[in-house]
Amino acid sequence: MATTMTPAEPLVRFSGVQKTYDGEQLVVRALDLDIERGEFLSLLGPSGSGKTTTLMMLAGFESPTAGDILLDGKQITRTPPHKRNFGMVFQNYALFPHLTVGENVAYPLTVRKVPKAEQATRVKKALDMVRLAGMADRLPTRLSGGQQQRVALARALVFNPELVLMDEPLGALDKQLREHMQIELKELHRQLGVTFVYVTHDQGEALTMSDRVAVFNEGVIQQLADAETLYEAPSNRFVAGFVGDSTVLTGTLHGAGGDDAAIQLPGGHLLPGLNVNHSARGARVQACVRPERIVLHPHTAYPKVSAVPATVARTIYHGDHLRLICDMGHGQEQATVKRALAQVSDAFPPPQPGDAVLLEFPPEATRIYAA
Repeated sequence: MATTMTPAEPLVRFSGVQKTYDGEQLVVRALDLDIERGEFLSLLGPSGSGKTTTLMMLAGFESPTAGDILLDGKQITRTPPHKRNFGMVFQNYALFPHLTVGENVAYPLTVRKVPKAEQATRVKKALDMVRLAGMADRLPTRLSGGQQQRVALARALVFNPELVLMDEPLGALDKQLREHMQIELKELHRQLGVTFVYVTHDQGEALTMSDRVAVFNEGVIQQLADAETLYEAPSNRFVAGFVGDSTVLTGTLHGAGGDDAAIQLPGGHLLPGLNVNHSARGARVQACVRPERIVLHPHTAYPKVSAVPATVARTIYHGDHLRLICDMGHGQEQATVKRALAQVSDAFPPPQPGDAVLLEFPPEATRIYAA
């Protein structure tokens, strides 16, 4: 007799969670979210979207107005923060300036009354883990910002928590160091297998590190998916605009939907695409196309598919590619086109400001949303 496999219990479950501070406006609305064991989950969104409030409710620093939070299937909605046994890393590091690096890292062990000998072993292991070996006797003020953030991370990991919560931990670092720390964090996560929940407003950061990303706006998760799905197949207009760059075309829906859908631009051009939100014929819609998917043609070319005439307004050099800002007329937003320098040739040199071009929008890359 065949047996059916029951899905594994998530490590954390938010069930119908709401949060309001004034009794009127919901900062988080009816949140249902499962966090799987060992995953790197990022909560991504603009300021005020509810992502940090969600993290603070998971940490226990905020209480839900309604709904339940479960850990290993057990209710923790009213459990105080110090009993949740979660590691926390904040943007401002929150290190004790009068304690050495080693004493800062040992602090969670001290409050848990771990024997001194074991503390020394665990602190050394944690500092080795974040590549700060030999720095236990230094004061935090003698360290760089990146080193201080590593101390904060070592402190969050030293007591072997099953969950590490991070609130914009790299926000205070410069761009190059931030990108370096992203790689280190992801590698550390891979080695340890600990569950990370990471709050950020930086889309690149979320896409680089995460197994899954929950995109928040106005207290609601707009889409929960892996990085590739978020970028290639945004589920609505907000996600398409917030995650990655997009050229936005405004018009009306032409066709009955399915394979027949197209956006009709004010100038009369018809561009076939995917009718993501199943808008009705004649509805006002917007199409989003990633800049690297738009094909640039000389104005004398005759592409096989419909192409829109445009004028290059300016070109921006980005090292490995050129970014062309093009005017399309008819009240449209400017189109951004990325052209790899490897594509530049004598036959089709880089267009200059004022040059006329044709922009081809491939149907499979043209996603049409309700406006």
